[in-house]
Amino acid sequence: MKLVQIAGYLGSGKTTLVIALAKRMAELGLKTAVIVNDVGEIPVDGRVMEEYGLTVKDIGGGCICCQVAGNMLKTVELLANGPRPDFIVVEPTGMAVPNTIRENIKLSAAKNNIAIGPTIVLFDTTRAEKLLTYDTLKRLVSTQLSDADIIALSKTDAVSSEALEKARAEVSRINPSAEVLGLSTHSGEGLADLVGAVREMVITT
Repeated sequence: MKLVQIAGYLGSGKTTLVIALAKRMAELGLKTAVIVNDVGEIPVDGRVMEEYGLTVKDIGGGCICCQVAGNMLKTVELLANGPRPDFIVVEPTGMAVPNTIRENIKLSAAKNNIAIGPTIVLFDTTRAEKLLTYDTLKRLVSTQLSDADIIALSKTDAVSSEALEKARAEVSRINPSAEVLGLSTHSGEGLADLVGAVREMVITT
């Protein structure tokens, strides 16, 4: 069993990617459980994903990397000791810091024989300039990108090739060690590469 995190700023396409990724895994005969964190009172994302037949554990009440980290760990343990899917995908709120979540879950992962897979951070190419210009927003987005093992440039079908290459250069400057993939859940671009990375990559540090 492997735990994978799909993070990124609000509106970057996390839920759409989680659905697409889990559907591809299902086609390969692999089971996926999803832990979603919705800051609002109504967990819309969780309901949407359940319509696609995914197992969803919704952690309400705030960011899973801080206020309710204990609940997240308990949920992971329940999945590990119960249905034990092939993959657990954690989709945090768009304001979360990915590395904090990964650090919180390491001890539980070791205890329950769960491998730590990649942290995937989505970067919305249609809002690249805005995300990396405004000071407060830039700090958060840059921190998220710095924590990524894989940066997925989302919505590539909606931008020009010049804008895409500019976004690629910017995120690579922020995190030169991350693998950078172009991704369009609409056209399917990059999805096979992402599935392969999720299946193969194990983080040991």
